[in-house]
Order: sequence, then C-alpha cells, then structure tokens
Amino acid sequence: MDANLVREKFLKFQEERGHKIIQPAPLVLEGDPTTLFTGSGMQPLLPYLLGKEHPLGKRLCDSQPSMRLQDIEDVGDPRHTTVFEMLGNWSLGDYFKEEQIRNFYDFLTKEVGLDPSRIYVTCFIGSEKFGIPKDTESAKIWQKVFEEAGIEAKIAEIGTAKAGDKRGIKPGERIFFYDDHENWWSRGGGCETTPIGDPCGPDSEVFYDFGEDKQDEAKYGLAHPASDGARFMEIGNQVFMQYRRNEDGSFSELEKKNVDFGAGLERITAASIDSFDVFRISLMQPIIDKLEQISGKSYENNTDEMRVIADHIRGAYLLAAEGLVPSNKTQGYAMRRLLRRAILRALDLGISDNFLSEIVPIVAENYQDLPDSILTHRETALEVMLNEETAFRKTLNRGLKELRKMTKNDTVISGNDLFKLQDTYGFPMELSVEECYREGIKLTENYLKEFEEALKEQRERSQTASKGMFKGGLEDHGEQTIKYHTATHLLLAALQKHISKDIVQKGSNITADRVRFDFNCDHKLTPEEKQTVEDQVNDWIKADLPVVYDEYDKDYAKNTLKAHGQFWDKYPEKLKVYTIGDFNNPVSREVCGGPHVEHTGVLGHFKIQKEESSAAGIRRIKAVLD
Repeated sequence: MDANLVREKFLKFQEERGHKIIQPAPLVLEGDPTTLFTGSGMQPLLPYLLGKEHPLGKRLCDSQPSMRLQDIEDVGDPRHTTVFEMLGNWSLGDYFKEEQIRNFYDFLTKEVGLDPSRIYVTCFIGSEKFGIPKDTESAKIWQKVFEEAGIEAKIAEIGTAKAGDKRGIKPGERIFFYDDHENWWSRGGGCETTPIGDPCGPDSEVFYDFGEDKQDEAKYGLAHPASDGARFMEIGNQVFMQYRRNEDGSFSELEKKNVDFGAGLERITAASIDSFDVFRISLMQPIIDKLEQISGKSYENNTDEMRVIADHIRGAYLLAAEGLVPSNKTQGYAMRRLLRRAILRALDLGISDNFLSEIVPIVAENYQDLPDSILTHRETALEVMLNEETAFRKTLNRGLKELRKMTKNDTVISGNDLFKLQDTYGFPMELSVEECYREGIKLTENYLKEFEEALKEQRERSQTASKGMFKGGLEDHGEQTIKYHTATHLLLAALQKHISKDIVQKGSNITADRVRFDFNCDHKLTPEEKQTVEDQVNDWIKADLPVVYDEYDKDYAKNTLKAHGQFWDKYPEKLKVYTIGDFNNPVSREVCGGPHVEHTGVLGHFKIQKEESSAAGIRRIKAVLD
C-alpha cells in the first residue's frame, strides 16, 4: 500500500471515531531550546497530556513528521531512519485501553489489510519494587481480540529482552510481558527514573512478524518481539497513562487517564507490502530506483549507501522546505551533516557529479500531501540544497585530495592532520574520521585530544588578533565598507516602508565587496517587491540626503526621536543615533555606532543580487554598490 494512502486512511479512520485532526508541528520547534527537532508525535502535545485542556477536545489525531539524529549511525540497516512520520491518536481523559486496542487492531487488519496471524503484542510485567501491578487488563483485551479472529494467543512472561534472546517463543504464544525497559513510559524512562509528579504508565507495543528466516540467531539470539533481530518489527505503541509518581517516590492511579498512541507510517507501510526493509516503501523506493539509474549499480549490492542517501536527503528536504538552511550551528549544522553524509555515500557509488537536482524533486513529489502550514518554503528547498551540494563538492575534492596525499606512505593520521584539513581546506574533522574508517586509514584512540588542543590554540590566536577590532558587523573601516554600512540603513528603511513596518534586522555582515542583511519576514519576496525595495534605496541615494548623528539620552532617543533599535534594555544611557534625510521627517533614524558617509549621493547604484531563506522565518538579502 502507498504510504500516502496509509496516512490518509489513518486520519479518516480516527476522524470517523470522533477524533479531531490537528495540524502537525514543524520539525524545528520555535521557543523550545531543549531539543533540536520534533522527535515524536507526542512531543508537541505534552502540555495536554500533563493536564492542560486542548481547544479541540478530548480526542485528537495527526500525522507528525519527526527526526531523531541519535539514530544516524544506525541508518543503513533495513529499518532505522533519521526522519520518519508518526501516526498518532490521543484520548485526553476519554476512552482507555479497550477502545484503543480494538481500534488499532481494526485499523491494521481492516484498513491496511495486515494478516492478524502475523501480529504480536507486548505488555508491562509490573514492578514489585514500586507496587505497580502487571498490566493484565491489556493482555486480556488482546486475548479477546485474537480469540474473536480465531487466533490462539497464549501469554508468555519474558521479563528482560536479554532473557527473551535465550528463551525465544513457544508455539501459540502471542502476548509477551516485559519489564519497564521495554513496556513502561515516562519522560525519564523506566520506573526508577520517572520524574516526581509526572504522569506515566504501561504501554502495549504491537509487532509484525516477517518470518522466521529473517532472524539472525547467531547475532541476535532466539526470536521474540523485543529482539534486535529482523523477524519482528515494532509498528505501533499504545501508552496508557494511568499513574503519577508521588513525592515519596511511590506511584498512585490517576483519576483522569490518557492514551498516547504512536505508529510509524513507514513501518506500517512496509508491513502492508510484506517487506522488512522500510526502504522498499513508496516514500523511498523511487529514490532508490533513481540512484540505481544514476550510478549504474544495484540496490542489492549497495544497500548501505543507498539507504543512507535516501534517508538523509529526505530529512534535509523536509528541513529545507520548512525554511532551514545549512550552517555551522544547531539545526543548520544537523541539516548540513545530513546533506554531506549523503554526498559522501554517493561518492561510494561512483557519483562524483552533483546529483541532488535529480533526487530532490522525487522527494518533493512524495511529500506533496504534507500541509503547507509546515512546509512553508517548498519553492526554495531545491535551491538551498543545490547550493550546499556545490559548495561541499569543492570542499570535498580539496579535502580528500589532501587526505590521500597524507596517507601515500602509510602515514598514520594525527589530530593535527585532521585540524589542518579542517582549518586550511574546510574539510570537517568528523568527515575525515569517517573517511579514515571507511578506507581503513589508521588514526593515532589520542587523535581527538590532539585535534581539540590544536583548535584551542587557534581560538587563542584569533582572540589575540581580534583585540581592538571594530565589532559592528563591519569587516573594516575602509571607504567602501562605510558606504555599504550606510546603504544597509537605507535597505532596512525600504523594507519597513514597502514590505512590513515590523521588519527588524536579524543580522548583518558588511565587507568592502557587499552587504549581507538578515531580516524577519514570513515569505519570499516577489520579484516586484525586490524591485520596489531596490528602486526606493536608489531614489534615496539620488536624492543625496544628509547623514548626521548626535548623542542622546536613551529615553529621549527611544520615546521622542522614535529611533529604531532592537536592544534597548542593553544600550547604555547615552547612545549615538544616525539620521538620514530631513531631521523632522527622516528616511531612516537608527541607534548605531557608525561610521557612515556624510551624504547618500556618494554611494553609487544599489543592486540586490539575491534574496533567500536564512532560517525559519528569516530572509537574507545580498546586495552590492556599483
């Protein structure tokens, strides 16, 4: 079954049962410094699971794109991905175990068409230490569900996953009890680490059986649902929040109980086509097909490389379509890492030329059903990714060339070598290390310490060299740089006049060659808007307006002069204000340390070269003066 159809069926199925469909959250959650990305369908709903009333009621459902980079090293096996979509439904003090279990079973068997005889489930075995009973209620409901389908469903008490590896499963067993490492949910993990005051509870996981031949017993032990082997794959988890951790560490039942359900769209779709390899589903198979075509190599003989490429480009596209751009910090760095790892794996396939232009449109087509409310930058996503690919190819070619030079005579690579590759050639240390491992190049277990020491020395040199330098975003105090600084004030004023009065500067970098200016804006500027802004700046330049400054009390500058400034609480009590144009009716009036030209007529012709996304909700203009 097509993944988009599975998503559609799930939402319709839940809506028919009284659930309100809520819009998915973006992958990058604004105002949440605790996490890089939305990592589960439950994450945006946590306040409501903790007691806050949801405006849409007690029954909710959605399909939430999610990303977990902690799985990045596992990508390459048949089921791990960094980006996935979580189908979810919630009961906030409404229905509980009986309705949830039956509904999910019906969805899997009647809507998706899974064979009931290949569905297995797990439940919580209880904790004597904390006085939490075994979840026999869930087990008995499952037994009834299977019995009604004519399927024998014996119960097995396993305990730990390690015990299951030795025991395996017996004939007729279908319901398995595990400890709190497998079947307990809290924000802290197991029972012992559940935070005081938090809701928590047992969960019942659902697995699909892909067949005895998929289990590598020599590597993983005997097959059972919680095994790491490939026979059983978890396709859904039903969390029953029925307890709260008390101040004394004990647990008591909640009066208002919740259901938090999540199922992997990719995994359910894989089960629907009887493939234990999630990369065979409709969201990824077309990417694999295109990679086979471009490289001339088969998926069967290059599964690791093609899986990494398909997964990482998918993730990078969703981030780009949300307005993120590659950078060296936080989410932007994660996006850069995904793209660069994909390009490295493409090299392993013999793809040495740019190839994203052939892959990204396939990904975009696969995700056309996701709402525009989160994918707000679909039209610029490809351009952002192509720019990164082009830049990294240059870095990669230089870095790999130098790395190979270093290893001509069986040289062992040191941390200082890694630092040189990064500092001189822009080849990131972690990519050098990955390349060394893949090529069997020896590293000195101290290479990391050596690298960090070299990096520390560089930072100290930089700090010494930068003492006394001007810090206002200008490269220097040269004549041309000063002109660009003044032009930046005119650019901000033009944006505020013609695009939105709420626009503020979000960053700038000014050199003798150009201005780069970041500003808040919820849309890509149209060609007409860019032309209007450019014409306005040039009109003010032609008018040869005076540029003057004086120092004022902060309160007078803010409230009387209405000077533009962003950090009033951080400004000193006396500050410098620059005014461009008539003093009583200025074109621009900003708090600024200077320096600026004395009149605008000396600036020359202002030209916008590029307008692009800089981050979510932030646009960037690059402009020059001719």
